[in-house]
Amino acid sequence: MIDIPQLVHTSAQRTAVIHLTVPASEIRKVMGPAVNELMAVLAAQGIEPFGPRFSHHLKMPGAVFDLEIGVPVATAVAPAGTVTGGELPAAAVARTVYHGGMEGLGAAWGELGAWVAANGRQTRSYLWEYYVVGPDNNPDPAAWKTELNWPLAN
Repeated sequence: MIDIPQLVHTSAQRTAVIHLTVPASEIRKVMGPAVNELMAVLAAQGIEPFGPRFSHHLKMPGAVFDLEIGVPVATAVAPAGTVTGGELPAAAVARTVYHGGMEGLGAAWGELGAWVAANGRQTRSYLWEYYVVGPDNNPDPAAWKTELNWPLAN
């Protein structure tokens, strides 16, 4: 289930990220270790996340995910291990919040895409999602909230 989508403009946001290119079937295996590495590097550098964890899909998800997992940060991170600095772009986006477990994210993105098309807009070939409430801070998937952001081409 998604909230009513909105059109909003985002500001560029400095991030600390790990870039992953993995088969979609492997994403659950690699996410946990990558998040652990990311948070360990930030802790070692005394950097606090400036917001919730996110996934920035650099290409439309398919059989292979090409994405960055990361967190917003207020200060630049020094590259360490597979962690580097990055940026979520300033963009006009269609935004909504999906309520539920990770298994429903694909359908939620489909709903958002249908709303965008019904409103005469087109999307770009990348997107990102913030895990506002998720397994990191609540064990109940029914309470999870994922903010979906899909940049618009027009």
